[in-house]
Amino acid sequence: MSDPYETTEEHLAKLLGRALNSFELPDATVGRLDSALAHSTSLHSSHHSSLSGLHRETYRHSFLLADGSHLVLWEMVHNTEHELYAAEEEARLAASRVRAGYPLEAASPEEEPDAADLEILRSLMSAPPMEIPRVYVPDNSADHARRVLRRAENADRPGETTARLLRRAFAHEIIQAFGAGCFFESTGFTLYEHAFLLLDGSEISLWEVEHTATPDGRHMCEVYETEDAARDAMEHRSRVR
Repeated sequence: MSDPYETTEEHLAKLLGRALNSFELPDATVGRLDSALAHSTSLHSSHHSSLSGLHRETYRHSFLLADGSHLVLWEMVHNTEHELYAAEEEARLAASRVRAGYPLEAASPEEEPDAADLEILRSLMSAPPMEIPRVYVPDNSADHARRVLRRAENADRPGETTARLLRRAFAHEIIQAFGAGCFFESTGFTLYEHAFLLLDGSEISLWEVEHTATPDGRHMCEVYETEDAARDAMEHRSRVR
């Protein structure tokens, strides 16, 4: 779904060009994408069933914008068709609509699917998202690392040793971390992994927490060297907010 050598501009042009419904995206969303500096793509969910003939994947395309904010587009691919949405909820509804168009899940009264087939489909749909390899993008990555560290406001942010290592970063990927942190994400916390590939082939990540759990409700960024430290900080702030 993503060529590691294509620029963010090229990736966005392909994404919008292949989507059947790209004209339905809000003008404000498309306008913000004009300032996209970097991107990453990850497989959010997948469903393939020989029983129903259903082949569907949902991809998450994350863009880093010039103002330091992030914007996400959700791409649903079913067979050879692509659809694009600005919200995950819209992609989920579209996936439900696609499922309803297949014989096994929209059988006629004369052809009701049996319980065993339905149970197999439910099992497939509830399976966790597939893991896919990182897709690093060469896009002024050392400067991106510098900006991530500069906007960190926590006293225990990564120090000069980490900053020195990241000066050798030549490619990176930004991924929103889900899983155990979904409770915090639903209450105003968002966790991002900024993964960097260094010149010697080694990898290093920064974990960025964005939240508004501040006394005056303003937006705040914190950066940590490990995912565990970032999630511990999210848990602590959620208790004292």
